Amino acid sequence: MGLRREPTARQMRLGAELRRLRDAAGLKAREAAELLGVSSVQISQIEAGLAGVSETRLRRLAAHYLCTDEELLSALVAMATERTHGWWEDYRWLLTKPFLDLAELEHHAAFLREVQFLFVPGPLQTEGYARAVFGYRVPELPREEVELRVRHRMQRQAAIVGTPYEAVIHEGALRIMVGDRAASRAQLAAVLERSEAEHVTVRVIPFHLEGFAGAASAMTYAGGAVPKLDTVVRDGPHGAAFIDSEAQLGAFRTLFHKVESVSLDPERSRDFIHKLAKEL
Repeated sequence: MGLRREPTARQMRLGAELRRLRDAAGLKAREAAELLGVSSVQISQIEAGLAGVSETRLRRLAAHYLCTDEELLSALVAMATERTHGWWEDYRWLLTKPFLDLAELEHHAAFLREVQFLFVPGPLQTEGYARAVFGYRVPELPREEVELRVRHRMQRQAAIVGTPYEAVIHEGALRIMVGDRAASRAQLAAVLERSEAEHVTVRVIPFHLEGFAGAASAMTYAGGAVPKLDTVVRDGPHGAAFIDSEAQLGAFRTLFHKVESVSLDPERSRDFIHKLAKEL
């Protein structure tokens, strides 16, 4: 099998976890290569997500890496051996890689948590809202590409139905009229409707909250098959950044709960959104 032209974030994550296990065992790539009878270059390719690894080889490496976490090992084997053609693959070469990686991450997530300050979270957006967001880009996108991105976003929403989802949204994101007044009313109504689903929780951070300095804590937190495989996604100046180091994951878990703890509870949040909608 040849090298992957463009490994996904999930394939790169598998490689990164294997590298972490090797580092924890104090082994060099050359020593790992000797265990499999391959070159150190091939180990580097596996750890970069450029080459796959079979279950047999993965378990052999894990044994020599002294990995005793069977839950983690089983999750890594599942990542290495899955052959599912996800719906997002239909967008390959049509949209940029981060669109595909985020959809794949959400598909495999055990749960999803979001904190947003400027925009309504993607899983809660209406078509009109998403169209206004993508249409505002500079340089302006062709109409067909805007529609492609809107369609992808709507498919993401359909794909995660049933996945436990919690969103903490600042009042500012709810008040900013990304589209016109009618579109804003429709967006608030959609947030209210979707918040009634059993697996969805929406909380609001109001402007009048005192002592809140967490405006830089926007994130998407995706739960993995085991906590070590959780992932945080943050928007940066050069696109989405996928964060997966244990120390940072621990910090973001704490940060999410810190923000969540000062937000309105779900019932008061719905009342708050109802009030905003009446003001439009």
